[in-house]
Amino acid sequence: MRWMRAAGRALLVAAVVLAGYAGFGVRADAGASGARGPLTLATAGDLTGYLSPLLADWNEGHPDERVTLVELPDSADETRAQMISELRSGGNRFDVLNIDVAWTSEFAAAGWISPLERSRFPLDTFLRPVVDTATFDGRLYAVPYVTNAGLLYYRKDILDREGEQPPRTWAELARQARTIAPGHGLDGYAGQFLPYEGLTVNVAEAVHSAGGSILRDDGARVAVDSDAARAGLGFLADGVRDGWIPREALGWKEEESRQAFQDGRLLFLRNWPYVHANASAEGSKVAGRFGVVPLPGPDGPGTSVLGGSNLAVSSRARHPATAADLISYLTSEPVQRKVLTQGSLPPVRAALYEDPGLIRAYPYLPTLRQSVLSAVPRPKSPRYDQVSISVQAVAQDLMALRQTPDQAVARLARELAAVSRRG
Repeated sequence: MRWMRAAGRALLVAAVVLAGYAGFGVRADAGASGARGPLTLATAGDLTGYLSPLLADWNEGHPDERVTLVELPDSADETRAQMISELRSGGNRFDVLNIDVAWTSEFAAAGWISPLERSRFPLDTFLRPVVDTATFDGRLYAVPYVTNAGLLYYRKDILDREGEQPPRTWAELARQARTIAPGHGLDGYAGQFLPYEGLTVNVAEAVHSAGGSILRDDGARVAVDSDAARAGLGFLADGVRDGWIPREALGWKEEESRQAFQDGRLLFLRNWPYVHANASAEGSKVAGRFGVVPLPGPDGPGTSVLGGSNLAVSSRARHPATAADLISYLTSEPVQRKVLTQGSLPPVRAALYEDPGLIRAYPYLPTLRQSVLSAVPRPKSPRYDQVSISVQAVAQDLMALRQTPDQAVARLARELAAVSRRG
């Protein structure tokens, strides 16, 4: 997932490293007090270049509190590893961190980021579910900056020709993918099924769409051993077994699946909003021939998993008061508008999703808003990396048809219980 990596690209991947860590003490609430002065903002590589002009505007108005942009590697794994290496060392190279939403719990539990005063930020103007991604243990540890939710892309021209509406349920999706796609020389459905963070997201969406969950809200209790989880995993396994999920898709991430849809090889695709701009661009074989709807579920619209990033203040920040001001600036409505129009990234300010001018330019905004409002965070855990790796490993065997949904759920419950006990 690639939201920070290029214009209109989706979600930053939270993937691997760290089996355990020793945190240091959390400072007093960032922004409540503290020295003012220059800052650094650490983020994954800004390949679109939209962020530098935003910071230039800040620097022009704050000559004594200038912000230096520190661009880490494009790879999310490497970005996370470099951030963690610096934070574990106790260094103060990074003041503000642009972190994936799935990292907030880990970074907060480790003491690497400071709690923030809720009253300092207009959280009631944000899309409601995104705020939850920025909290841990009942406290605000970051501020939402960019959001994301999964969408279902479909070949509108083909469904129109067949006199069909886009699917609202898994059964409709499976039927259309199985019966309509082959008649047009297409594969049926794909998501992101390579064992990496994208597979965790696809599995979590299937489980939540069926009414289940992987962990309880506090992250300490395993909840995956349920009929809902078995149904969600069964949906994915059935797709491979029945052929409407091509086996080739088991090796796809965001870009491979996007390219397959954009090249006219898929009837349906689960992916992030960034695909809309790419698939509509000149040279795309599906430009003007596709539509976007919320993800389907067992009995109606399903549940997406939230993506995006949050802005956090390092607990070693040199100037935490200025850091809090910078976060307020980057999450203000004028700047959030530029995040969308210049960076092609989904903003967190709710009002922008109802702006007629923006909807004309970005017609998927109402669907994305609906998906975000019904979305859920990924499992919250101080050991999220281990949780995600377990989900990926089990799902890989499930979709390779080496395990049944019953076996996969039982195994995942055991592995997640073991992860929980390690804490």
